[in-house]
Parts: sequence; structure tokens; C-alpha cells
Amino acid sequence: MRNKEEVMCLIFFAYNYHPRYQLIVAANRDEFYKRPSLPAAFWRDNPTILAGRDLEQGGTWMGLTTTGCFAALTNYRDPVHNNPQAPSRGYLVHKYLNSDVSPEYYLKNLPNGGAEYNGFNLLVGTTQAIYYYSNREKVIRKIANGIYGLSNGFLNEPWPKVSKGKKALADCLQGQEIKKDQLFKIMADQEQPEDCELPQTGVSLEWERLLSRIFIVSPCYGTRSSTVLMVDRKGHVQFWERSFTMEQPGRGKEVFHEFNIKG
Repeated sequence: MRNKEEVMCLIFFAYNYHPRYQLIVAANRDEFYKRPSLPAAFWRDNPTILAGRDLEQGGTWMGLTTTGCFAALTNYRDPVHNNPQAPSRGYLVHKYLNSDVSPEYYLKNLPNGGAEYNGFNLLVGTTQAIYYYSNREKVIRKIANGIYGLSNGFLNEPWPKVSKGKKALADCLQGQEIKKDQLFKIMADQEQPEDCELPQTGVSLEWERLLSRIFIVSPCYGTRSSTVLMVDRKGHVQFWERSFTMEQPGRGKEVFHEFNIKG
């Protein structure tokens, strides 16, 4: 594993699925502990953006603007073809949130379809339309109503943790009221799948085992933050983030942001 693997590794989301909420997201960002970052906050250089920030490259892994633009990212795990000189994939989220173009236009106008970046999965959109694009598949897909899981393969690829998390999210959404602690509980799961269930993505069996958990803990690499985002049908946003350290991987420091989407 190289220290280029800076982006979030697991996203579960429900789009236009729940009667009260237009968008619900539960996500984990996995990273080397030594890579510096800031917790989710409104950015000083663009106060419309709410997101965490990678201090090494300046990008981000997930964010939302006060006008309702949303973006999130995972890396596509393909170590054989990784280029250590490629630009940070976190720029893809940053550039979209910092723009005023439609999500479909943004994806259609990525230079060379994002070929200069190492493999990525990108979600961009608004509360009214979300699109998915991977530079390994090179197809822009509009997200239909439903529940989705995105790890380091393609969207809804049935890796054990993706299938498990999607089912858990579906169970959580049976009621009218959604409690954020239920969603954080999904993202805190450390169950280890059997070796026979693991995908083969080009890393060692030791790493496949480690990366197969929803919540990752190891001496040098792990889940650095868990995020819960809920946007109701009136445009009211609630955004929680819990940040974790190497010393206390199971005890997160929580920040909360709340606002109404403008426009």
C-alpha cells in the first residue's frame, strides 16, 4: 500500500428512498494515520463548502455545499496500474464542489475521462440528481432511487462488507425516524469475512483481510473518520463526523453541522 491511497474506502447511501429524506449517506474514510487532515468544517477559502480536508494535497474525500451540491470519492483498488506520480484524486471532489457546473457536465468534461488519475469511483450531484463515474469503467451513470454501496470496486460490487452494509442500511430505513447512532453503528462493524469470501484485488492476503472490514484498525492504517449525512425533502442538512486516532481507534471526536440548502 502506498501513501497515495488517500481517499474514502466505503460509502453507503440511500437516494430518494426514504419518505422523509432525499439523501442519506454513511461513509468511512480509511487512511494512513500519519497523513495529516482536518475534520469537516466550512472552508475558509470557500465558505460554501462543508468537507474535511487532506492537508498533504489539499483535496477532500466527501463534501456538500450550502447550495446542495454533493460529491464523494473512493479509490478503485488496482495496485498493478497505480502511478505514484498521478495527481491526488481528492482534487476531483474539490473541483466539483468549487464549480458552478451541473454534475453531468462536470463528468463529461473531465480531461481524458480522468485518465491521469489512479483508479477512482466518483459520486457527484445535487439533492435532485446524482451521478456515478469510474475512470476504470468510463460510463456516466445516473443514480436511480434506491440503496447503494461503494467500496474499492465498482458501484454495488458484492464484496462482503458492501452487501452487509447495504442490508444494514435498508433495515435502518424501515422506520419514519432515522437515528444517526444507528448509522454510525453500521460503520463501526469490525467483523472479519471468511477468506473464501474475499475479493482478489492485487494486494496480499494480509491486506485483503484487513481491508475487508467495514471499520479498519491496524497499527499504521485504519478508519480515520466516519460520516453521516442526512438531507430531508425540505433541504435541511444534518452532517456528523467522528474522527479517530491511532491511539483511540474506537473513540471518535464528533463534529456536527446543520443548515438549510440555499436556492
